[in-house]
Amino acid sequence: MSNQRNIVLAVVLSMALLLGWEYAMGWFYPQPDKPVAAKTAAAPAAGEPAPGKRTREGGLQNPDDIAAEQRELAADLKSPARVPIEAPSLTGSINLYGALIDDLTLNDFRQSVEKDSGPVRLFSPLRTPAQHFAQFGWVKGDVAGQMPDANTLWQADGAKLTPKTPVTLRWVNGQGQAFSIRFEIDNDYLITATQTVANTGTGSIVAKPFALINRTDRTASTDTWNVHSGPIGAFDGNVNFGNNYKDVREAGTVSPGGRADWIGFTDIYWLSALVPDAKAKPGSDFRSLGNGLYRADLIYQPDTVPAGKQITRTTRLFAGAKESAVLDTYEAQGITNFGLAIDWGWFRWFERPIFLLLDKLFGLVGNFGVAIILLTVIIRGIMFPIAQKQFASMAAMRAIQPKLKALQERYKDDKPKQQQEIMALYKQEGVNPLAGCLPILIQIPIFFALYKVLILTIEMRHQPFALWIKDLSAPDPLHILNLFGALPFDVPSFLAIGPLALLLGVTMWLQFRLNPAALDPIQQQMFAIMPWVLMFVMAPFAAGLLIYWITSNLLTIAQQTYLYSRHPQLKEQAAKDRADMARKAAEKKKEAGR
Repeated sequence: MSNQRNIVLAVVLSMALLLGWEYAMGWFYPQPDKPVAAKTAAAPAAGEPAPGKRTREGGLQNPDDIAAEQRELAADLKSPARVPIEAPSLTGSINLYGALIDDLTLNDFRQSVEKDSGPVRLFSPLRTPAQHFAQFGWVKGDVAGQMPDANTLWQADGAKLTPKTPVTLRWVNGQGQAFSIRFEIDNDYLITATQTVANTGTGSIVAKPFALINRTDRTASTDTWNVHSGPIGAFDGNVNFGNNYKDVREAGTVSPGGRADWIGFTDIYWLSALVPDAKAKPGSDFRSLGNGLYRADLIYQPDTVPAGKQITRTTRLFAGAKESAVLDTYEAQGITNFGLAIDWGWFRWFERPIFLLLDKLFGLVGNFGVAIILLTVIIRGIMFPIAQKQFASMAAMRAIQPKLKALQERYKDDKPKQQQEIMALYKQEGVNPLAGCLPILIQIPIFFALYKVLILTIEMRHQPFALWIKDLSAPDPLHILNLFGALPFDVPSFLAIGPLALLLGVTMWLQFRLNPAALDPIQQQMFAIMPWVLMFVMAPFAAGLLIYWITSNLLTIAQQTYLYSRHPQLKEQAAKDRADMARKAAEKKKEAGR
């Protein structure tokens, strides 16, 4: 009766884990709703379409927003008051009204795994649903001379901004001051803006340059407990992940302490950030503008410009993908801790080496799935000596079982004495009962590091493996319950068992079958249930993570088979234990039937 109660309890706990996991995954990693007709879209708020629920990658989700974005882009980008941007990694244009960089797409990244899905759009013009842009100018104030503003029409010296052809925008206020912004772009994602004000008047003026990034949260990716999305920056050398959009909205203005090394907004894969002039100490803050709009500001100290003089401030804008190698290159060029714009978290000392090794293997084989398999082989190879010690310890534990049972029987009424004698026996025989836990403990940080690499690094985004696996960073797209898509219904994610999850469960079951049977009946029951519980738990995870675990299980099975050949007494004892358990189970069943 006690064993039956324990089995029921184990099943109930397993179901609670499954349902709780489903809820947690839905909370932390919501999936985009399927497009629906406009008449069924959410009701507008304050005259604007309500945003859809955020997703892991971000982007517009509401059908009304998506349709409006397409219409407004088509109209805005036809304006002749634009200077094209063409670079290896970025394509777009500069809006001459207001000197706005408000049109940028990423050449190397598609919106989805479909080859015709089009490039990812990072920047969109003012008042579009996906509004996201950068602006460089001078603060208006109680100073002599008119300053340019968002309605100013600039004149461009240059027909196109490319890595080889800078473009300078010019404007003269008619009061003796000439303003210019020189834009340069590199081969990756960095645009340099050099702001100059020349005073050709008769008296001194005061000029206060600024740079800003303005964006909506409609396109923001989900901010989770382990991957930050929202305001970001480095201040006095420390990268700050502490504020999200809600914090800024509630506070109105958030001013991080210290000098800004860079400041902006991040999504899981994309980043827009301003890097101030190295010679200046500008003020910096995040502001909520209402209606889901936010701004990151760099405001330089006011400078007095005497007659016949000019002042210059240089600000760099990063607008692109968070490719680790690119960010590290910019960090080497002087942008403090820019590589940490990727939210590695506390364990980056371990995660980054895993990523770098995986990326190196990918460079050698050209397939991230194969690279994950090779990474698993390397890890298991490194751990093989530990596994040998584990099996030797297990063999020694089996050898002293008769003595252990004798001590337990002798001191069954004196638990402290029993524990003392057992520890003395372990010491005398040179046995470490915890040795079997060591490989598992080592696997935990490796597993977590690979998990973070798969969900965090853009290098893994949309990477195919083979057959039906088109994106290793996404869950297995096939589900057994709807016959791999043949039946027209969506499977709830806690029942979405695909081929990879099934392989995981089977290989883990085989691995547990090879292990020596646990002496505790409760442990035996848990080990019998665990492979199938983990099959359900792991099903919503990235396919690449399941490939890692399946490969690890297969290698462990091969390793156990080899080590059993080195320790035949352990294999014989395991077989005997299983036979004894089967016999006892049959006897209990027979007694229950009487």
